[in-house]
Amino acid sequence: MGLFADRPGRRFADLPQPLAAALWMVGACFFFAALNVVIRHAAQIVHPFEVAFFRNFFGLAFMLPWLVRAGLSGLRTGKLKLYGWRAALGLVSMLCWFQSLGMIPVGKAVALSFAAPLFSTFLAATLLKENVGIRRWSATLIGFVGVLIIVRPGFTSFGLGEALALASAALMAIGTIIVKTLSRTEPTNAVVTYMVLLMTPMSLLPALPVWDWPAWSLWPWLVAMGAVGSAGHFCFTRSLAMADASAVIPYDYTRLLFVAGIAWIAFGEFPDGLTWVGAAVIAAATVYITRREAFLARQTTRESRATQAATMAADPAHTSSPTEPGADGRPGRRDSDGG
Repeated sequence: MGLFADRPGRRFADLPQPLAAALWMVGACFFFAALNVVIRHAAQIVHPFEVAFFRNFFGLAFMLPWLVRAGLSGLRTGKLKLYGWRAALGLVSMLCWFQSLGMIPVGKAVALSFAAPLFSTFLAATLLKENVGIRRWSATLIGFVGVLIIVRPGFTSFGLGEALALASAALMAIGTIIVKTLSRTEPTNAVVTYMVLLMTPMSLLPALPVWDWPAWSLWPWLVAMGAVGSAGHFCFTRSLAMADASAVIPYDYTRLLFVAGIAWIAFGEFPDGLTWVGAAVIAAATVYITRREAFLARQTTRESRATQAATMAADPAHTSSPTEPGADGRPGRRDSDGG
């Protein structure tokens, strides 16, 4: 029996790494879709801030077996400050997101969350002073046209729910960069555990003023949030650790498919035609941006290696310095051909 039980795991381990990373991302999308539907149900009964606390509390509970097995040595890190920033930004993003899910349809909220990579490009140019060329700026603007198609200001009401979903996406963009940086050197379980370990006490503070003990019938849903949320973050972190973001980002859009199906069964909600159109526009723009960034990174790496080889050939005693990393941890680059 043990032999047969091991075969699925062995077959998965034998898959090419890009395919395995894609499957991890699709798995994350399924779990996150299920999580959003559970959040929507719970937020209709108790305050979203309280739901956020229980999501973190039970998420931590599901990570305790790993923590006990690994011991405190499993959490030894030199990047506690970065973990702290990840937790703080993640909590604010989570509170905005949970509040929005209680105010607008789940499919619409998820479609708006796809704007996160667009915010990443905007923040990289404005805050990190990265050189973003005309091509990526154009793709970013096209992506925000997709956002306008979804919210349709002037034709439908643009309310607090939509604004909170977009604010959550902006904060999520920063969080994703931090997770990618951490996943290069930190174990997957540690990244997930630190998130809930820090966010659980943080999320209790805003929950206390609105606290109301949930009915017993709601507790299975609250426990389920911890299970599917931890599973989703584990899959997401594993995916980013195995492949570049540009390779797995396109699979993130399967989230809308999963959400549409689950929300239709649970609430009778289904995204309208313009929401699908807007999501498709955002997806196309985001895929272009991530592919373009990957192309420029590879181009810079080739140029750097060629320069180093030429320098060493001319002066073998010369020791060249590596390319200085960018603010997000990737090799620095110059956007010489218009980005």
